[in-house]
Amino acid sequence: MSQRPNDDHPERPKPRPEDKGSGGKFRGPKPLSDILGDLFAARGLARVQATGELEAAWADAVGEPGSRHTKVEGLRRGILNITVAHPTLLEELASFQKSHLLAALRRLMVGTPIHDIRFRVGTIDGGGPSESPPPPRPGRRRG
Repeated sequence: MSQRPNDDHPERPKPRPEDKGSGGKFRGPKPLSDILGDLFAARGLARVQATGELEAAWADAVGEPGSRHTKVEGLRRGILNITVAHPTLLEELASFQKSHLLAALRRLMVGTPIHDIRFRVGTIDGGGPSESPPPPRPGRRRG
């Protein structure tokens, strides 16, 4: 009676060269969580999800009126960058509400280090009806 080697067993797939570990031994199947994590990192999907969570936390911290006139630009090295539609709102947020906003964001985004918020005036896309400049006035003709 002859035994077949494990490599020829019909229920087991043959190991591939990329399945070898650093020691040259076969590691076995890779966990699905590792595969999905690698895929999300390669496609930038984790960053998109994190940005969505950050935008939701910002909207909750700043409230309804403020969230319509601000936009989260991103978080880099613990500094949250926010674009604000109006200079007066920027002054209000930076001077009077910054410490409250930081505390709320830290409470809402546990595990995400937020050390500071930087505001800048800029255009907010989709923040409501767009304001177009008034049409030019017709020039006076001397005659």
